[in-house]
Amino acid sequence: MGKSSVLATLLEIDDNELLRVSATPGETTNCQTHRVVFSDRECVRFIDTPGFSQPVEAMREIQRIHGEGTPGLEAIREFMATAGPEFGDEKRLLEPLVEGAGVLYVVDPAKPLRDDFLAEMEILRWTGRPRLAVMNRRQGISGPDEEEWKSRLGGAFNLTRTFDAHHALYDERLRLLRSLLEIEEHHRAALEETIRLVEQEWGTRREEAAECVLAFLEAALGLRVSVTLDEKDLALETRRKRQEETLTKKYYDKLAKLERKCAGDLLKVYRHHLLKADADPASYQEIDLESSETWSKWGLNREQLTLVGVATGAAAGVALDAATAFFSHGVGTALGAITGGAAAWFKGGSLPDLKVDFRGGKGGIKLDSGEGRALTIGPPRNPNFPWVLLDGILTRYQQMLGRAHGRRDEERLETAGGGFTRGFSTERRKKLGKWFASCLKGKPERSLEPEVFAELLEALEEAGEDA
Repeated sequence: MGKSSVLATLLEIDDNELLRVSATPGETTNCQTHRVVFSDRECVRFIDTPGFSQPVEAMREIQRIHGEGTPGLEAIREFMATAGPEFGDEKRLLEPLVEGAGVLYVVDPAKPLRDDFLAEMEILRWTGRPRLAVMNRRQGISGPDEEEWKSRLGGAFNLTRTFDAHHALYDERLRLLRSLLEIEEHHRAALEETIRLVEQEWGTRREEAAECVLAFLEAALGLRVSVTLDEKDLALETRRKRQEETLTKKYYDKLAKLERKCAGDLLKVYRHHLLKADADPASYQEIDLESSETWSKWGLNREQLTLVGVATGAAAGVALDAATAFFSHGVGTALGAITGGAAAWFKGGSLPDLKVDFRGGKGGIKLDSGEGRALTIGPPRNPNFPWVLLDGILTRYQQMLGRAHGRRDEERLETAGGGFTRGFSTERRKKLGKWFASCLKGKPERSLEPEVFAELLEALEEAGEDA
């Protein structure tokens, strides 16, 4: 019970076209082969077989064929050659074992231990193949017969492990793979190589995820939208306001599209098809930016923002000092630190005005090189904006890693949960803060990107550990 869901989670397959998972026992009627392939080379092969349909009758028939004593592989071979169509499921599931496969036997310990299960265990024991029993605990639920299950499985199998196919995370999947090493000596080298490649690929995926997040943050923080206004639009306040509203909507449309693309790219990296990215403009604006609760629980607190503001302001001041050959005697550095810290203190705890920054001259209007005047909007002036964006994507990333592939219900990425950035080290916040400031100015500091990438990589790893 639960064979297919265990395999789906173990091999990260959430597509019923590739691996059918059903709540109804006995759904698998034919053998399905699933290969673990790295660089076009097959490392391990899993075969999802039908379950037993008449285990007690099959056990008795094998005993009859063998005669006195304990049957072995030869009696099972003869059973497969002579048994009638009523034992079709038994013959299909035993065929890979006769050919040399090991056994991964999945049971639901919440179910009563019946004679059928005891007969299955006996037949599998007679094969003499390496045997691993998996107690597939659904949502951690155990039954009154669990201790009896453990005892019986311990007598028939080389090893017994507990697993939850609907909630198992990466470390638990890897632990189950490593359990195969304890029962399988003949193919040990291949299993060890497979586990090494799985671990290596997981690290590669995290690096790809960090690249996605870095690209998203740079694009989102540098996002601006503009429109050219003629003199009539400028003269009529209602028209100008209408243009501002249109631009605001356009800004959030583009911002939501960027976030949706980032989430979609991350879902591809982690092979999720039933978990969906949902960042429509209305939802994004309402949940992430207009909610005072979001700004209070996500992003940095006021003290942390002030420290980051001091650091980034001081960095700008250093540039001013350098430009004046340090004749200012550090006044630029001090002034920048004070200005940056003060801005963070006064703006960091409140919602930004209209959640956008109107660039240019008075009222956000600036002269354009062509005819008319240009109105530019974006990004929000609140210094917490980059940190809220990062918290949002880390929250979704954690949800992706916490979703087992054995589940078959569709789900949308949520924004529920607390933030991560407040737990960052002071040094990490300073590094990210400097880069955020450069992106907000529309001039990303490329020299900072290697350090920013490393910090994002560590942040993703931490989010995964808490999934």
